[in-house]
Amino acid sequence: MGFKILGVDTSCDDTSLALLAIEGEKFKALDHFVSFQKVHQKYGGVYPFLAKREHKKNLPLLLKRIKEKFELLAVTVGPGLEPCLWAGIEFTKNLARKSDLPIVPVNHLEAHILVNFFEFPLSKVKFPAVSLVVSGGHTQLILMEKIGKYKLIGETRDDAAGECLDKVARLLGLGYPGGPAIEKFSKLKIKNQKLKIVLPRPMIDQKNYDFSFSGLKTAVLYDFLKRPERVRESRDYKILMAKEVQQAVIDVLVFKTLRAIVEFGAKSVIFGGGVAANDELRRQFLKISKAKKLNQQILFPKKELCTDNGLMVALSGYFHQEEATKEFDKIIARANLKI
Repeated sequence: MGFKILGVDTSCDDTSLALLAIEGEKFKALDHFVSFQKVHQKYGGVYPFLAKREHKKNLPLLLKRIKEKFELLAVTVGPGLEPCLWAGIEFTKNLARKSDLPIVPVNHLEAHILVNFFEFPLSKVKFPAVSLVVSGGHTQLILMEKIGKYKLIGETRDDAAGECLDKVARLLGLGYPGGPAIEKFSKLKIKNQKLKIVLPRPMIDQKNYDFSFSGLKTAVLYDFLKRPERVRESRDYKILMAKEVQQAVIDVLVFKTLRAIVEFGAKSVIFGGGVAANDELRRQFLKISKAKKLNQQILFPKKELCTDNGLMVALSGYFHQEEATKEFDKIIARANLKI
């Protein structure tokens, strides 16, 4: 295929490179590598400077696996963990200098949205669209009129949905990353049918589009602490808590997204971020949309493209080619970058 872009992502704890080929409206991933940092599992969370060290180790190894030449570079500049972002930026700058190529600075949040167009042609997307970006670091509802034109209509006031799931998984001893661990446990069956857990659905009745998951996390902790040790350490308790906390998160996400669709007259709904890989979120959103007779386009990325990846960065680089630059000093890490 024709034009090729190398995408680099080191926004958190995954190191990723992807080589994207473009011909017309068709995209093909020639290479796509993600190196998962298992070193963080024993801590139950990400240590930024440890992650940066791993990125610096992984990036040259992944680059050796890229077999074809490319004409453009794209790198995540934010938002994300600043030490991690710098690892990818400095690597990309060095590569750009050696190959005399420009770089497109990429917004990580926007890339989570644009990755949907890897398989679904942009020309067929109906706008305006409501996008839900939901991950370990962000929970945002965004009104999208076209690529590059966004309006933030709601976001979390404290913990992101994925962060809440990570912390609950850590409390229950389910492992890291927490979202997939919670999802896995939620699919299991319990034996003790008398065991009950009821959690709140934070801000679900408020008319705004903001979220809050800190209170949900606290409610889990209170329930955990009030239980006898034999109960809270039991398999049934962990399964039931996983089911309930996952459902609480889904209820809020689905309710607010559906309300935003109606209020803003959206013709499409676009999902992105690691939590968007959740089977139950996908199933329930599609089911409720159908029950309400909503006929919007609904776009979910492939599950492997929901989590952080270089392919979404390369794709974003393609859509923002006009921003490519060789003024490398202006490309800096922006940990709190907004969409």
